[in-house]
Amino acid sequence: TPLHDGAVILRGDRVRAASCYLPLSDSPELKVGLGTRHRAGVGITEQSDAVSIIVSEETGAISLAHEGKLTRYLDEKSLREWLEKNLHHRQQDSFFRRLQPNGRE
Repeated sequence: TPLHDGAVILRGDRVRAASCYLPLSDSPELKVGLGTRHRAGVGITEQSDAVSIIVSEETGAISLAHEGKLTRYLDEKSLREWLEKNLHHRQQDSFFRRLQPNGRE
């Protein structure tokens, strides 16, 4: 399908774009065996304040990238807890949110 490749960009609870190509990380800290999906997930977090959730095409394993660091093998509960803990305050302080009139998206 056309949405198979590329990233989906979310803001709040809305899909803003799909089939997006992201910058790849060339960090030597990433394991050699990681593919393009994981390198792109980390790459966007090196260049922006994004949080990236990566689902392995081969295994379905969930990883999370934030500030250029990759955390692998998260289960649904730990992913949800991380997102709830770390994104609530970010939404209020977001650079992009401050650019919007009255803080609206």
